[in-house]
Amino acid sequence: MPTLSDIVKRFLPKTLLGRSLLIIVSPLILLQVFSTWVFFERHWDTVAVRLARGLAGDIFATMELIRQNPTPDGRAAAFEFARTNFQIRMEWREGAILEHTKPSPDPGRLERVLRREVEFRVKRPMFIDTESLEDDVVIAIQLPDAVLRIVAPRKRLFTSTTYLFIALMAGSSMILFAVAMMFMRNQVRPIRRLAAAADALGKGREVPLFRLQGASEVRQAAAAFNLMRDRLQRQMAQRTEMLAGVSHDLRTPLTRMKLQLAMLENGAAVDELKADVVEMERMVEGYLAFARGEGMEPVAPTNLRDVVEDVVASARRSGADIDLTVEGALVLPLRKESVRRCMANLVSNAMMHGDRVAVAVRRLADAIEVTVDDDGPGIPEVERETVFRPFRRLDASRNVETGGVGLGLTIARDVVHGHGGEIALEDSPLGGLRARIRLPV
Repeated sequence: MPTLSDIVKRFLPKTLLGRSLLIIVSPLILLQVFSTWVFFERHWDTVAVRLARGLAGDIFATMELIRQNPTPDGRAAAFEFARTNFQIRMEWREGAILEHTKPSPDPGRLERVLRREVEFRVKRPMFIDTESLEDDVVIAIQLPDAVLRIVAPRKRLFTSTTYLFIALMAGSSMILFAVAMMFMRNQVRPIRRLAAAADALGKGREVPLFRLQGASEVRQAAAAFNLMRDRLQRQMAQRTEMLAGVSHDLRTPLTRMKLQLAMLENGAAVDELKADVVEMERMVEGYLAFARGEGMEPVAPTNLRDVVEDVVASARRSGADIDLTVEGALVLPLRKESVRRCMANLVSNAMMHGDRVAVAVRRLADAIEVTVDDDGPGIPEVERETVFRPFRRLDASRNVETGGVGLGLTIARDVVHGHGGEIALEDSPLGGLRARIRLPV
């Protein structure tokens, strides 16, 4: 069952910009809502009481005029005076009796305030209707021999300053939110650029020196990224140079050994030495291939379809039975020769240990997937991660007669990881081993 923390996290913004705006704007909005509520309550109570008191005073003044001159002409004059000066209309209902004089069970704030003020001034039974008419309020007062019906405009009991204050608070909140968003976008932009640069570096692409900008913490992270980038490039270059140098230096004594063995008479011991020299040459070639895989070949937009088709065509010329399935043009930034070497290693590996090989390339939502299947003996699941280690071979399925020095899968993995992708070994639908590669686009 999800906890309260999980529920809250589900509705929180996922981006740094969204969370920063939430941190900045939320207290501001809460403060404004609280201030508006406090002001509205006090303002409404004060203004509503004063307006209701003024209306009650006008009603009482009109009733005093009627009391001083209770004749029909006097009442008409008082009614005209009230209509002209107080904007209220009055009607005299001779002999009428109010049926309801008690407040409604759930009176609104306007009715409560108005009833209290009118009762305080008039001190007569009354009925107040604040809902029947949209623009007016009806007040009926029971007099000894009649009912005085009063229709007062509702605007006499309201003030537009309340709505003006609410609009002002809402408008200021929107302006502050827009300013905060503009400011935070400028602060988050360097972080996004740093994340994009780190992602490009992880995919093995050329990343220029990151320009320091933004807040001091972002500048510090960018400076650390630049130092990391330089160290990685320096270490890769040193590793490549070392492997290439060692492999090149080993070729000279191997060549001399081959010449000396060629001048010796054939024999069991000589044949064994020749086999050892051939094996050492294969190892040296493996070292060189590994070093070339670590080289600094530039990244360029490449159609992976062409690379895979070239590798498969070369394998078919050697007599291999390979099925190829490619879905459309698949262009992405690649080190072409490195990827070609990677695919050649995987196809060659499958050809060595299976009779049938199937290669498929397809595009996913955010990656390109390459699968190489064979119908060979496969590799036990517990050993599938081990075979990626340099010079690691499984005797049960990768013996000396099949060739290789245990660097093919290592080179393939380094090439794939150098492009920010992933490689894994799985069970194949053909019954053997499947090598699955995913390269991000």
